[in-house]
Amino acid sequence: MTSRSAWLATSLTLAMLGVPQLAAAGDTARGATIAYTCHGCHGIANYKNAYPVYSVPKLGGQHAAYMVVALKEYQNQERPHATMHAQAATLSAQDLQDVAAFLSGTELKPSGRAVGTAPKASQT
Repeated sequence: MTSRSAWLATSLTLAMLGVPQLAAAGDTARGATIAYTCHGCHGIANYKNAYPVYSVPKLGGQHAAYMVVALKEYQNQERPHATMHAQAATLSAQDLQDVAAFLSGTELKPSGRAVGTAPKASQT
């Protein structure tokens, strides 16, 4: 298991066990207001970032705990993406919870099927 996969599995396990710092207990209405700018990139069907070229992930239905951790990593510049650093920099802990609560909607359910194709770099 890769370290990223292990990290995700641990984060989701802790969230399911009710660890408060990972579980999103946010206000969805407030999250909708805060997340308005997220839709500028994440709400466009088949949107690709200009450089480096990659598909921008859709956030609706994503696990709330994952979004909170990811946004914290952007705040701390542990994840590389200047636009996301700027977006996450001013969010408070409550803002993170609210945005995650709004965007999570219905949790994703594994289907057992792969969706999409792996980037060429990972196919070698």
